[in-house]
Amino acid sequence: MLRILQFLYRLRAFLLFILLEVIAIWMVVTNNSPQGAAFFNSSNAVIGSVLKKQADLVQFFSLAEANESLTEENALIRSQLTFLTYPSDSMHLPLDSALEATYEFRGARVIANSLRFAQNYLTLNKGKKHGVKPGMGVFNPDGVVGRVKSVSENYSVAFSLLNTGLLLSAKIKSTNDLVSVQWDGKNSLEANLLYVPRHVITNPGDTVITSGFNAVFPEGIPIGIISEVNPDNEDPNYLKIRIKLSTDFSKVSYVYLVENTQFEELDSLYQQSEISNEY
Repeated sequence: MLRILQFLYRLRAFLLFILLEVIAIWMVVTNNSPQGAAFFNSSNAVIGSVLKKQADLVQFFSLAEANESLTEENALIRSQLTFLTYPSDSMHLPLDSALEATYEFRGARVIANSLRFAQNYLTLNKGKKHGVKPGMGVFNPDGVVGRVKSVSENYSVAFSLLNTGLLLSAKIKSTNDLVSVQWDGKNSLEANLLYVPRHVITNPGDTVITSGFNAVFPEGIPIGIISEVNPDNEDPNYLKIRIKLSTDFSKVSYVYLVENTQFEELDSLYQQSEISNEY
């Protein structure tokens, strides 16, 4: 404390000069209208600029929270749209809810994501207390991302579509032919279409979407675009087709979780019938 006082004492002349200058400027500004207007206009501009920079900085650091909030809101809207949208060739019976495939949507943020393994996973910041359950589908606005494997109280782990153990039921949009999608562990941007009979007429550029037949994903979520169509030399009854995946897994940050509320009933029925529930 003594050193501070000694330092201020050595600067007493300079500090007195600054004080007198401030008093002089204040007197000029308050007693002369043109100078006062110029001063206050310029000071407001400076303060406004500083406040704008401060607001931009605060907004930047709050983007993650804002994105998560928007994801939650979009998930709610998707749930509402599910009840409002019906296929053009179907009849809606409002009193018979057993005939409706009911989906619920939740938003989540990806906090860990692997790309370099044969079995890749994603870790999400939502768990049991948020309503997340094993078996729920995971997708983003670009397309399918994966499927939830296990859940803790606050977090969940999902199979990535870049997992050689994940088989996804799909269909070619232009022909409605049912197929399966599986990653071969090679290129993170591409996957294979399996079980495509050789009589199917499809071309590069055709879209592949979820079929809606596996009780996990609603119909119509993008999976990829066909990039190559060739005969399968190992099995002449089928085609060998490659697709470019719609989702860029290196950039996945926010996702939607989709739950078919009738999944447990359907899965139980499949088990009783000894039918494999392909996902």
